[in-house]
Amino acid sequence: MTSNTPYNVVLVEPEIPPNTGSIARLCGATNTTLHLVRPLGFSTDDKYLKRAGLDYWKYVDIRYWDSFDEFLQVQDETRLYFLTTKTDRSYLEAPFKSGDFLIFGKETKGLPEKLLKLYSDRCYTLPMPNPNIRSLNLAMTAGIVLYHAIGRG
Repeated sequence: MTSNTPYNVVLVEPEIPPNTGSIARLCGATNTTLHLVRPLGFSTDDKYLKRAGLDYWKYVDIRYWDSFDEFLQVQDETRLYFLTTKTDRSYLEAPFKSGDFLIFGKETKGLPEKLLKLYSDRCYTLPMPNPNIRSLNLAMTAGIVLYHAIGRG
């Protein structure tokens, strides 16, 4: 981890190009490394993906992983934080620090249940005060959580 990479955002099997493009732009703006875990629901040459990231792609440190298992094999588990709607623990309680990995699941299904059970003590959510709204857009959630983490150090 280099000193100019305060955090890592991990997208596990993202499906919607504009979300990934927006998150890539967010990562570029914050010197955050973006990890994309395959399979992706789109091509990284996708015009919608590029449009959402505009001309900032050259400033984004993107790493690709063939599977989440491959990603996990080389990580320090104590640096992993899983964002999910399937917990009551607010992201505001997470002890984020520079170098941590903020992990988000695919837009339609989130992270696998098996994974959430295995790392239940490392799962956090963005609380929804309105019970009629299940969650926010992935890119918006990533932005909120990442900027909160950066503010913590």
